[in-house]
Amino acid sequence: MAKSNIEDLKLDNQLCFSLYSTSLAMSKTYKPLLEKLGLTYPQYLMMLVLWEEDGITATELGHRLRQDKGALSPVIKRLEAQGLIERRRDANDERRVHLQLTTEGKSLRRKAESIPRQVLCAGGLDRKSAQQLKAQIDALRRSLDTPADTGDQ
Repeated sequence: MAKSNIEDLKLDNQLCFSLYSTSLAMSKTYKPLLEKLGLTYPQYLMMLVLWEEDGITATELGHRLRQDKGALSPVIKRLEAQGLIERRRDANDERRVHLQLTTEGKSLRRKAESIPRQVLCAGGLDRKSAQQLKAQIDALRRSLDTPADTGDQ
Protein backbone atom coordinates (compact mmCIF):
# COMPACT_ATOMS: atom_id res chain seq x y z
CA MET A 1 0.00 0.00 0.00
CA ALA A 2 1.36 3.43 -0.95
CA LYS A 3 2.22 5.79 1.88
CA SER A 4 -0.45 8.42 2.38
CA ASN A 5 0.64 12.01 2.24
CA ILE A 6 -0.74 14.22 5.04
CA GLU A 7 -1.47 16.88 2.42
CA ASP A 8 -3.92 14.51 0.73
CA LEU A 9 -6.38 14.91 3.59
CA LYS A 10 -6.35 18.70 3.89
CA LEU A 11 -9.72 20.21 3.04
CA ASP A 12 -8.27 22.90 0.80
CA ASN A 13 -6.54 20.24 -1.30
CA GLN A 14 -9.77 18.39 -2.08
CA LEU A 15 -11.14 18.69 -5.60
CA CYS A 16 -14.55 17.68 -4.28
CA PHE A 17 -14.53 20.63 -1.87
CA SER A 18 -13.53 23.05 -4.61
CA LEU A 19 -16.43 21.81 -6.74
CA TYR A 20 -18.84 21.87 -3.79
CA SER A 21 -17.92 25.37 -2.62
CA THR A 22 -18.03 26.66 -6.20
CA SER A 23 -21.49 25.14 -6.58
CA LEU A 24 -22.61 27.02 -3.45
CA ALA A 25 -21.14 30.26 -4.81
CA MET A 26 -22.87 29.70 -8.16
CA SER A 27 -26.19 29.19 -6.38
CA LYS A 28 -25.70 32.47 -4.49
CA THR A 29 -24.93 34.23 -7.76
CA TYR A 30 -28.01 32.84 -9.50
CA LYS A 31 -30.42 33.43 -6.61
CA PRO A 32 -31.09 37.19 -7.00
CA LEU A 33 -31.20 36.89 -10.80
CA LEU A 34 -33.75 34.09 -10.65
CA GLU A 35 -35.82 35.74 -7.92
CA LYS A 36 -36.63 38.49 -10.44
CA LEU A 37 -38.17 35.78 -12.61
CA GLY A 38 -39.93 34.06 -9.72
CA LEU A 39 -37.83 30.91 -10.17
CA THR A 40 -35.64 28.78 -7.97
CA TYR A 41 -32.46 27.25 -9.39
CA PRO A 42 -34.03 23.78 -9.89
CA GLN A 43 -37.00 25.42 -11.63
CA TYR A 44 -34.61 27.40 -13.84
CA LEU A 45 -32.78 24.22 -14.90
CA MET A 46 -36.09 22.62 -15.77
CA MET A 47 -37.17 25.66 -17.77
CA LEU A 48 -33.84 25.65 -19.65
CA VAL A 49 -34.56 22.11 -20.82
CA LEU A 50 -38.15 22.93 -21.76
CA TRP A 51 -37.08 26.04 -23.69
CA GLU A 52 -34.86 23.68 -25.72
CA GLU A 53 -37.34 20.80 -26.02
CA ASP A 54 -40.91 21.82 -25.28
CA GLY A 55 -43.21 18.85 -24.88
CA ILE A 56 -40.71 16.27 -23.63
CA THR A 57 -41.82 13.68 -21.12
CA ALA A 58 -41.07 13.86 -17.42
CA THR A 59 -38.83 10.81 -17.85
CA GLU A 60 -36.81 12.52 -20.59
CA LEU A 61 -36.53 15.62 -18.42
CA GLY A 62 -35.19 13.48 -15.58
CA HIS A 63 -32.52 12.04 -17.88
CA ARG A 64 -31.47 15.50 -19.03
CA LEU A 65 -31.25 16.81 -15.46
CA ARG A 66 -29.74 13.57 -14.09
CA GLN A 67 -32.52 13.26 -11.52
CA ASP A 68 -35.21 10.71 -10.80
CA LYS A 69 -38.87 11.48 -11.30
CA GLY A 70 -39.44 11.61 -7.55
CA ALA A 71 -37.10 14.59 -7.22
CA LEU A 72 -38.65 16.30 -10.24
CA SER A 73 -42.28 15.92 -9.25
CA PRO A 74 -42.46 18.75 -6.67
CA VAL A 75 -40.63 21.12 -9.02
CA ILE A 76 -42.98 20.23 -11.88
CA LYS A 77 -45.97 20.86 -9.58
CA ARG A 78 -44.65 24.29 -8.58
CA LEU A 79 -44.02 25.31 -12.20
CA GLU A 80 -47.51 24.13 -13.06
CA ALA A 81 -48.99 26.12 -10.13
CA GLN A 82 -47.12 29.20 -11.38
CA GLY A 83 -48.77 28.78 -14.77
CA LEU A 84 -45.47 28.20 -16.59
CA ILE A 85 -46.05 24.60 -17.72
CA GLU A 86 -48.89 22.15 -18.26
CA ARG A 87 -48.85 18.38 -18.00
CA ARG A 88 -50.50 16.52 -20.86
CA ARG A 89 -51.06 12.80 -21.14
CA ASP A 90 -49.77 11.13 -24.29
CA ALA A 91 -52.71 10.30 -26.57
CA ASN A 92 -51.16 6.92 -27.45
CA ASP A 93 -49.83 5.97 -24.02
CA GLU A 94 -51.63 7.28 -20.92
CA ARG A 95 -48.59 6.48 -18.75
CA ARG A 96 -46.48 9.07 -20.55
CA VAL A 97 -46.83 12.67 -19.39
CA HIS A 98 -45.58 15.46 -21.64
CA LEU A 99 -44.56 18.82 -20.21
CA GLN A 100 -45.69 21.77 -22.31
CA LEU A 101 -44.73 25.38 -21.81
CA THR A 102 -47.62 27.77 -21.45
CA THR A 103 -47.59 31.15 -23.19
CA GLU A 104 -46.30 32.64 -19.94
CA GLY A 105 -43.59 29.96 -19.72
CA LYS A 106 -42.47 30.71 -23.27
CA SER A 107 -42.38 34.46 -22.68
CA LEU A 108 -40.26 34.02 -19.54
CA ARG A 109 -37.42 32.85 -21.79
CA ARG A 110 -36.83 36.35 -23.08
CA LYS A 111 -36.50 37.67 -19.53
CA ALA A 112 -33.95 34.94 -18.75
CA GLU A 113 -31.70 35.53 -21.77
CA SER A 114 -29.26 37.82 -19.95
CA ILE A 115 -28.71 35.49 -16.98
CA PRO A 116 -25.89 33.34 -18.44
CA ARG A 117 -23.98 36.48 -19.45
CA GLN A 118 -24.45 38.01 -15.99
CA VAL A 119 -23.19 34.84 -14.30
CA LEU A 120 -20.10 34.70 -16.55
CA CYS A 121 -19.38 38.33 -15.75
CA ALA A 122 -19.78 37.73 -12.00
CA GLY A 123 -17.33 34.83 -12.29
CA GLY A 124 -14.80 36.87 -14.25
CA LEU A 125 -15.09 34.52 -17.23
CA ASP A 126 -15.38 35.16 -20.93
CA ARG A 127 -17.32 32.76 -23.13
CA LYS A 128 -14.21 30.89 -24.33
CA SER A 129 -12.75 30.27 -20.87
CA ALA A 130 -16.19 29.23 -19.60
CA GLN A 131 -16.49 26.70 -22.43
CA GLN A 132 -13.04 25.30 -21.62
CA LEU A 133 -13.86 25.01 -17.92
CA LYS A 134 -17.21 23.37 -18.72
CA ALA A 135 -15.47 20.86 -21.01
CA GLN A 136 -13.08 19.89 -18.20
CA ILE A 137 -15.91 19.51 -15.68
CA ASP A 138 -17.98 17.49 -18.18
CA ALA A 139 -14.99 15.18 -18.79
CA LEU A 140 -14.60 14.70 -15.04
CA ARG A 141 -18.31 13.87 -14.68
CA ARG A 142 -18.13 11.35 -17.54
CA SER A 143 -15.11 9.70 -15.90
CA LEU A 144 -16.90 9.51 -12.57
CA ASP A 145 -20.02 8.09 -14.23
CA THR A 146 -17.87 5.24 -15.57
CA PRO A 147 -16.72 2.65 -13.03
CA ALA A 148 -12.94 2.76 -12.90
CA ASP A 149 -9.97 1.58 -10.90
CA THR A 150 -9.75 3.72 -7.74
CA GLY A 151 -5.98 3.40 -7.55
CA ASP A 152 -6.01 1.75 -4.10
CA GLN A 153 -2.83 -0.30 -3.95
